[in-house]
Amino acid sequence: MRVLAAGIAEAARSGAEAEIVVEVEVSGWVHRIRDMGGVSFVVLRDRSGFVQLVFSERPVDAKGEALTPESVISARGVPSLNEKAPGGAELRVSSLEVFNRAAPELPYQVNGDAARTGIEAILDNRLLSLRNPAIRAIFKVQAVIIEAFAEYLRAEDFTEIKTSKLVGSGTEGGTNLFEVEYFDRKVYLAQSPQFYKEIMVASGLERVFEIAPAYRAEKHDTPRHLNEYISLDVEMGFISSEKDLIELEKGLLCHIFEKVASKNGAELALWNASVPDAEAVAASPVVPYEEALRLANDEAARAGGKTARMFDINPEAERILCEWALREKGSDLIFVNEFPRRYRPFYTYPLETGGGTATMSFDALFRGLEITTGGRRQHDYSAFLEALPKFGLKPEDFGGYLTLLKYGCPPHGGFAVGCERLTQKILGLASVKEASLFPRDRRRVEP
Repeated sequence: MRVLAAGIAEAARSGAEAEIVVEVEVSGWVHRIRDMGGVSFVVLRDRSGFVQLVFSERPVDAKGEALTPESVISARGVPSLNEKAPGGAELRVSSLEVFNRAAPELPYQVNGDAARTGIEAILDNRLLSLRNPAIRAIFKVQAVIIEAFAEYLRAEDFTEIKTSKLVGSGTEGGTNLFEVEYFDRKVYLAQSPQFYKEIMVASGLERVFEIAPAYRAEKHDTPRHLNEYISLDVEMGFISSEKDLIELEKGLLCHIFEKVASKNGAELALWNASVPDAEAVAASPVVPYEEALRLANDEAARAGGKTARMFDINPEAERILCEWALREKGSDLIFVNEFPRRYRPFYTYPLETGGGTATMSFDALFRGLEITTGGRRQHDYSAFLEALPKFGLKPEDFGGYLTLLKYGCPPHGGFAVGCERLTQKILGLASVKEASLFPRDRRRVEP
């Protein structure tokens, strides 16, 4: 009977209670080897965790060669309880099959401490570093984030869509785009599915979401940027302002955090991480942009540091605002809304107050990093046309999208959560690149 490493203790208890000898089989990777002379201990790793294998003699493959770390094996034997072993049990091996003996010179120490390994070494050896339990845990957490995102929105009557990633022009006026040769013309990798989301809202679906890659040809090489990332996109119709979206995201994040806490306890422990509870998410403040900027500068001045005066919500301001929210509101999640129009795309809906200089838009900042940008969109055909020349754009740049507005589009808006950024901040990772399976930046296109 084949069992997972995590099931060895239960198999041992069952055998002891029934007073019978039961042989089981486990399969996986050799994580660590200790040769004690007369006995050898091998820690085997599979998808469920670890189990200690006990050999009465030195374990070898069919050619008589000694096992090496990362060799893939299957072992049969009798499980027994041992509180000093991983999981409280071990397997006394009676037979061994070696599927693949790993080369002895590993370029990356899979059983090492990932937190003490530089990111370049981790990414340069990605094929092996993904085997490290702590690094693999990142993507188990990320899988639950994606699962919970979709689960919550489906329960709120959203429909999942999949849109093309090859587009004729950019969502935000043609900047920061990757060109692609497409037969006899140039097209681009999509920065966002936003226009497609809007089309589907206007189609009558009203509420849609998408989980898909997005691409930005920005020449950054920082711990907070990727050129390809997973965007968790939401769009909904019949909203009155960005505050409807903020309330939706609060509920969404609360659900994600609850699912991660309940399903990823072991993975969180590996990174000494935690997630906010429902009370903290509910307490997260919503602060208008100008007030947030004043607050960030006041906090910086109060701290007496060397921070220069900030004239926009930059990364330093994001960090300061999250620290303030945690101290004053008990939540390191904060929403900044009413961004000035100069900081938002042309299609963002203007606030009626303040002479139209502010917009119905927002950012969500979590643990010092912006994880979400969103807002209400312009749905009025005439107002949309009027805004284009102010941004150096022409109606012919938008083709069928104008048809959408011309023939009946409801008030609507949406947002996008950066999946890797959210993963990074949940686990406290130093770089967003650690939260991407195969990160793409200015230098890295492999593996």
